[in-house]
Amino acid sequence: MGELIVHATGIHKTYDTGTVKVQALRGVDLMVGHGEMVAIMGPSGCGKTTLLNCLSGLDDIDTGKVLIEGLVLHDLPDDDRSDYRARHMGFVFQLYNLLPVLRSVENVEMPLLVSGISSREARRRSLEMLDLVGLSDRANHLPAELSGGQRQRVTIARALVNQPSIVWADEPTGDLDSETAGEIIDLMCNLNRANGQTFVLVTHSAEVGGRAHRIVRMRDGLI
Repeated sequence: MGELIVHATGIHKTYDTGTVKVQALRGVDLMVGHGEMVAIMGPSGCGKTTLLNCLSGLDDIDTGKVLIEGLVLHDLPDDDRSDYRARHMGFVFQLYNLLPVLRSVENVEMPLLVSGISSREARRRSLEMLDLVGLSDRANHLPAELSGGQRQRVTIARALVNQPSIVWADEPTGDLDSETAGEIIDLMCNLNRANGQTFVLVTHSAEVGGRAHRIVRMRDGLI
C-alpha cells in the first residue's frame, strides 16, 4: 500500500442509550495507504458509518488509536481537531448537507472561508472546482434548483476544494438513480487517479465497491 495515511488499531465504540449499550465497534484494526480508494461494505447496523465517523474524528472512540498522516487525531483538543478536518479532510454525505440559502459557489467555498482563506481566493478555487466536476454553468444556482446528481457534484467539489489528503464518503450514491450514481462514482474514481487523493467510502452498492481498489467487509462491529 505504500505510505499509510490511516492506521487504526483496537478501535472500540459503545453507544449508551441509558437503557441499553450497543457495541458498535469491537476492536477494529484498519490500514489505508496514500492514494487508495477503499470501500467499506456490510449489512445495515454492522458499524460502517460509525467506523467512518471514528476514523475521521467526527465521533470519539472509547479505546484504541487512530493515526491520520501520523497524527493521533483523538489526542487533539476539539478546536484543533476541527481545524485539522477543515484543512486536511473532505466529506461527502448521502443527503448532500448543502446550505439551502447559499448558491453552489458559496457552498463550495465555505470550507476555505472557515480555514481563513481570503474571500477572493476562496471564490477563485470554488469556481475552479465546480468547473472540474462539470458544474461551472450552475455556480449561481441554489441547491433546490439542481438535480440530485448535480447537488452531489457540488458536495464533491466542496469536499475537494481545500485539496484534502483524504476524502470520507458515506453512501455517496445512495440517494441517486443508477445512471446518476454511475456518473458520480466515475467522477470520484477520475479524481482519485488524477489527484492521488485517498477515498474511504461507506456503501451498500456492489457497483461502487467494485470500482474501489479494495473492499473492507464488516459484520457485527468487526472487519
